[in-house]
Amino acid sequence: MSKQIKESQEIEIKRHSLSHVLAVAVQKMFPDAKLGIGPAIDNGFYYDFELPRSLIPEDLKTITSNMKKLIAGNAKFERYEMPADEAFKKLENEPYKQELINDLKNKGETNVSFYKTGDFEDLCAGPHVASTKDLPPFKLTSIAGAYWKGSEENIMMQRVYGLAFSTQSELDDYIKMQEEAKKRDHRKLGKELDLFVFSDLIGPGLPLFTPKGTVILDELQKHIENLCRKHGFQKVSTPHLAKLELYEISGHKQKFGDELFHVKSHFKQDYVLKPVQCPHQIQIYASRPRSYRDLPIRYMESNKQYRDEKPGEISGLKRVIAITVEDGHTFCTKAQVKTEIITLVKLIQDFYDSLGLLKTLKVTLSVRDYSSPEKYIGEPADWYECEKILQEVSDKMRLEAKRCEGEAALYGPKLDFMFKDALGNEIQIPTVQIDFATPKRFNLTYTDKHGKDAIPVMVHRAILGSYERFLVLLIEHFAGALPTWLSPIQVKILPIADRHNEYAEKIKATLGDIRTEVDDRTESIGKKIREAEMQKIPYMLIVGDKEVEENKVAVRRYGKGDLGSKSVEEFAKEILEEIQERSA
Repeated sequence: MSKQIKESQEIEIKRHSLSHVLAVAVQKMFPDAKLGIGPAIDNGFYYDFELPRSLIPEDLKTITSNMKKLIAGNAKFERYEMPADEAFKKLENEPYKQELINDLKNKGETNVSFYKTGDFEDLCAGPHVASTKDLPPFKLTSIAGAYWKGSEENIMMQRVYGLAFSTQSELDDYIKMQEEAKKRDHRKLGKELDLFVFSDLIGPGLPLFTPKGTVILDELQKHIENLCRKHGFQKVSTPHLAKLELYEISGHKQKFGDELFHVKSHFKQDYVLKPVQCPHQIQIYASRPRSYRDLPIRYMESNKQYRDEKPGEISGLKRVIAITVEDGHTFCTKAQVKTEIITLVKLIQDFYDSLGLLKTLKVTLSVRDYSSPEKYIGEPADWYECEKILQEVSDKMRLEAKRCEGEAALYGPKLDFMFKDALGNEIQIPTVQIDFATPKRFNLTYTDKHGKDAIPVMVHRAILGSYERFLVLLIEHFAGALPTWLSPIQVKILPIADRHNEYAEKIKATLGDIRTEVDDRTESIGKKIREAEMQKIPYMLIVGDKEVEENKVAVRRYGKGDLGSKSVEEFAKEILEEIQERSA
């Protein structure tokens, strides 16, 4: 066992032990509290309770004090077992624990285990630390509602969350990072920078992008389409809905099930809002005979897809109902597959390198869950061949892809690319997937060099993936201060007095296609600068009597301050070069 795995297991045991101490502390406040579950989670722990009143943030101080008193007393964690039926009777005042015992009995368990900590006893499989003196630094952070067993049909319980790390410095660092995350939250910055809004009349999970937000989306789309065109991709456009039959053939009806939006027409035809674009693009390929000379054929599309999400899972732009997806599909021969994948991997690397994210790159090779073949479409032999091809690409390109069983797509294995943003969050967006199965389901063919029908291979790829989730990455990674090429307003001209407005407008005209605004309000220059800084505008050009006289501008860069005086032509040349480089 590696040192890293051992340390990970040790801190998980400590976090789980803290959840028991949390339960003791809550029961001291509320003797009639009914206990749910209290697992360890990433970075901490929680416990669910049914309580006689709603908890308030001030209660966390009292609970923390109770926990620290128990920890200081060096209480031991002692394990014992008893028959499940006897345990059920013992816990007659704990209905949720009794339900857990019944679950264990249904799985064939005859005995259950308890852990005793002081006078407190809890049904638990463990393991735990030896005593409370072994517990790490912690901090209770929040209270939330949580359905028992995660089902909306069950009672809403109260969940208390806590953080725990091996050392106080790790805990402090994480708390600081969380505070920074709140400042960078895309929902907060999206509102402050006027990028997107939501409307109760339209519905949750259906974002509306403002003019500024739309500039970012348009720039991203133009950039990614230009990159893909260089690799032979042609743009297509497909409808937002299709007959249900299309998704029955592709297998997506079975995969997405309740997530599909059904649309009934006046003539009682059953349509579905598209959950994916690949079956639509397949019909473009299938619309005419194809020859091996035509292949590879590469389509790209940025368009809306729709999946019904549970209301409680919708969150800003991270989880939406209307998803703007950038993806593409290549139809090629088996002999061309590996070259296509290598090209796509290089495209992904180049794009994310321009954003400064490549240094945190991790790659996973997502394969089938071999114990549940019914989850997938296609033939086992094809799956083995696809997995082999992706492993060979990983080896050739030194991607060191980690094999992840059960993470494959419906139709084939994939290479998934993970990046860490400025807050250390792992984000998976780009993907490259091989698909032998879907072309067979749709009877796709091409004429090979011998004049015989052959079945093409499909390669699915996403560079940006969902524009909504990609915008989350950009906003939070750059804390709203987007690279100049993506910024909705690239230059703000700030006249010091009204008499300088005419010169400011002249500069704006000179800058041409550079996205420029003039702040001609009768306000102090200090206020204008502060507000432009708050809007995280990359460049401010300050103009007064001196600048008018010398035909120059005083340049100020967001995050860097004053850059000195320059001619308008010199500034325009420099900013255009920066925009064309598309760098972060």
